[in-house]
Amino acid sequence: MTLRTSTLLRTLPVIMLGTAIYAFGLHYFILPNELMEGGVTGIAILLHYAFNWPLSVSTLVLNIPLFAAGWRFLGRSQLGYSLFGTLSLTFFLALLEKLIAIGWIVPFRTSNDYILAALYAGVTLGLGLGLVFRFGATTGGADIIARIASKHRGWSMGQIILFLDAAIIGSSLLYISKEKVLYTLVAVFIGSRVIDFIQEGAYAAKAFSIFTEDGEHLARLITQEMDRGVTLFPARGAFSGNQKEVVYCVVARHEIRQLKTLIHSLDPLAFIVVTDVHDVLGEGFQQK
Repeated sequence: MTLRTSTLLRTLPVIMLGTAIYAFGLHYFILPNELMEGGVTGIAILLHYAFNWPLSVSTLVLNIPLFAAGWRFLGRSQLGYSLFGTLSLTFFLALLEKLIAIGWIVPFRTSNDYILAALYAGVTLGLGLGLVFRFGATTGGADIIARIASKHRGWSMGQIILFLDAAIIGSSLLYISKEKVLYTLVAVFIGSRVIDFIQEGAYAAKAFSIFTEDGEHLARLITQEMDRGVTLFPARGAFSGNQKEVVYCVVARHEIRQLKTLIHSLDPLAFIVVTDVHDVLGEGFQQK
């Protein structure tokens, strides 16, 4: 089995899982409660509210010209996974439409607790998109527009996507109440946080930068007592001119107190900087 084949076998199922979760969130929480979403999916939802068009058909039709433009201006190398993600999303949207039509899935509808619908919509949409983005794909739409504009106009992708989402969600005021637009913003915010969580990695750790005059001794202690790798950097105080060493070490959250105790037992005057790190790979942590 080649490396590319092995990568595809690991990547494509996760992208499919992500689009399945995203499609479920749209059909189970967004549509039955007349909430909204950004991007091309948001336009498809508006068409559903206005003309009752199936979401699967609208999403596919809207993405065809965008992929044609992306193929021309960006090249096929940047669109492979995104094309797969879009087709996968279309498939699961159509599948859920069938399952809902025959009564196998009953969407969550509420008449008074829209905050619950918005929260769960944000979690499911964010989880689905987070998995898709983490493995290098998209669901098409606004991402392609943003890439083209960024490449040929030099505009910020983030600003373009924000502008498009704001315009689409704002247009929904023609079909849904402003209260539901506000609930949509709650769902979008929750979704963005979940996407960040998935993108950065569920496993978070702490990085210690320790400024001390006895770095080698401290490094040996950390290695012996905690079985963690340590890196030493030479440093010199700008004001005092004193030579010191920076001990750099990454530890799991539950090891923070142990490391602080170890540092203070050797050098109570050590200067310590602790920062968050995400998606830690390597010996003693996750293996890619």
